[in-house]
Amino acid sequence: QVQLVESGGGLVQAGASLRLSCAGSGRTFSSYTMAWFRQAPGKEREFVAATTWNGGRTSYADSVKGRFTISRDNAKNAVYLQMNSLKPEDTAVYYCAVDFPGHILTARADEYDYWGQGTQVTVSS
Repeated sequence: QVQLVESGGGLVQAGASLRLSCAGSGRTFSSYTMAWFRQAPGKEREFVAATTWNGGRTSYADSVKGRFTISRDNAKNAVYLQMNSLKPEDTAVYYCAVDFPGHILTARADEYDYWGQGTQVTVSS
């Protein structure tokens, strides 16, 4: 059974940093694109960042570019999201996802096949 489990969310003040982690099990994801999405209350799920299988190529939403960094550790079947200079508008539930068997960067949520349960990030002003 494939499972993705996110962790690292929390309540922080504006300007702080958080590092989200997503650990996969049940299947090896080292060959596939992995990504982070987020969903704020009353809004649609939106793309945050994605990385190809070896981290050689990454893609970011304009709203997080320069503040967030996606990385992965294939030996641990994991993907991470380092979030710096957090803003109140970053408040959302953050989800990791895997595009199986995807090898290209995509921001389309419907291209991703496996999803975690989400971790809440709340940024106070």
